Amino acid sequence: MRVFISSLITGMEEIRAAARSAVTTLGHEPVMAEDFGALPHSPQVACLDGVRRSGATVLILGSRYRAKQASRLSATHEEYREARERCPVLVFVEEGLVPDHDQALFIAEVQGWKTGLIRAGFADPADLQAKLTMALHRMELATAAAPFNAGEVLARAVASFPSDRGRSHYGDAILLVSVAGGPAQAVLRPSRLEDPALAEEFEREALFGSARIFRRREGTSTNIVDGKLVLEQGNRCPHSLHLDAQGGMLITQSVENAREMSHGMSVILVETVQERLMGALRYAAWLLDHIDATQRLAHVVVATQITGGFAMRTRREHEASPNSWQRT
Repeated sequence: MRVFISSLITGMEEIRAAARSAVTTLGHEPVMAEDFGALPHSPQVACLDGVRRSGATVLILGSRYRAKQASRLSATHEEYREARERCPVLVFVEEGLVPDHDQALFIAEVQGWKTGLIRAGFADPADLQAKLTMALHRMELATAAAPFNAGEVLARAVASFPSDRGRSHYGDAILLVSVAGGPAQAVLRPSRLEDPALAEEFEREALFGSARIFRRREGTSTNIVDGKLVLEQGNRCPHSLHLDAQGGMLITQSVENAREMSHGMSVILVETVQERLMGALRYAAWLLDHIDATQRLAHVVVATQITGGFAMRTRREHEASPNSWQRT
C-alpha cells in the first residue's frame, strides 16, 4: 500500500524519517514530497496527486502552520482536505508545543467532534515511529480484505442484472455489462459516492471521454438508489451507469437494430454489439483506475447480457438477405 506522509518538511526532517521507517517496516511504500524529483508540474499538483494515489495518509502536526496558498490554507492543510474524503487518515500531533494561531485552528478542525478524527500525540521521533507502526498495523487488521473467491465475485456480477424478464423479445435490444471486483471490500466511502463532483466526473467521461457510453444530445439524471450512484439517460431504451461502494458497476446501453424486415422485427447486428461492449469495458477500466488507483481490487469479473431484439447476425449477412433470418 502507498502511504502519503503529510507534514512540514523544514524543521521536521527527523520526524519524517521516523514516519518513513514505520511505513517501510510494515512493507508499505512511503510517498513523500522530498522523493518526487523533477516533475513537469507544480508542487501542489504533485502532492495532491500523491494523496489521490495513496491508500492511506499520515498527517503529522507540529506548532507551525506556515505559508498560506491561494486557497488561504497551508500546503499541509490542503493535503488533509484532499485526503479526508479519499482514504484513511492517521493523525499525530507533537506534544509539549504551543501551536501558533492558524495551526491551533487547523488542529481543532482535524479533531472536531462531528467531522474530525481521533488523533494521537507523540513525544519524539522514536515515539512517533512506534505509535505509527502500531496504528498502521491495526488499520491493516481492521480493513483486511477477504480472500479472493471467483465464484462469489461472479455471483455479484450476475446478481446486478435486472430481474424483470418481461421486456419484449421483439423490441429494442439492450446490452448490459456488469463488472465486479475482488477481493470483496469497499473502495468508496458513502460520502465519496454521494459527492456531486464525482458524479460530474463520471458523466463528463461518459459523454466526452475516449470511451463514451452516453448520448450527447440527451440529459443525464443523477441519483443515489439503494446505496448506489445511478447516472441515467432516457426512459424507453436507457443508457445508464450503476456504481456501488465495492466498485461494482452495471453499464446499460441500447443497441441500434436493423429494422428493414417484414413485420417490424428487429435484428441485432454483431458489429454493433462488439462496439458497445468494447466501449463499456474501456469506460469500466477508466472508472476503476479512477476510484481504485492503488489497485485494492486485484481481480475483475465481467458478465454480459442482451435483452430484446429478435435475431443476431453480421452486417454482411443482413445486407445480403435482409428479409430472411433465423431467430437466435
